[in-house]
Amino acid sequence: MKNVFLVGMPSSGKSTLGKRIAEALHYHFLDTDRMIVREEGRSVPEIFTQSGEAYFREAERRILRTIQPGRSLVVSTGGGMPCYHGNMAYINETGISVFLDVPPEILHRRMVAHGQADRPLFDASDPQLLADLQKRCTDRAPFYTQANIVVSGETDAEHVLRQLGRWL
Repeated sequence: MKNVFLVGMPSSGKSTLGKRIAEALHYHFLDTDRMIVREEGRSVPEIFTQSGEAYFREAERRILRTIQPGRSLVVSTGGGMPCYHGNMAYINETGISVFLDVPPEILHRRMVAHGQADRPLFDASDPQLLADLQKRCTDRAPFYTQANIVVSGETDAEHVLRQLGRWL
């Protein structure tokens, strides 16, 4: 069975929905950020601080290419992963991609509500967070919209599963 790759901004629901989708499909769930943390032995913010964003983006590329096609996986990708090193093309070549297109205002609300400290590019306490999210969404849109499936707004696993139906 084809792998399913969830792409989108941080706090778009890739991990939360990914686990539910994997369970419903009887697939395994993978989170690429967690794979990197396990491989590196340090958190994503530590990698950014100690080694820089370019190093992290290369780690994402490396991890992505260890995921074998046809393994019945639902993969939550890092928010920036599709935007570097031809990763979006690779995702589309090796599986089905789903872009969780959540508006910046909703992402902002979620980040503030959860006070997330594990997002190196976004600080939930920053008064400029919404503007940063709006800009980042615009910058990443050309990559995200290459996905096979685009699901807009707040959604649930059942809606994504219906969209996936014809692709599996």
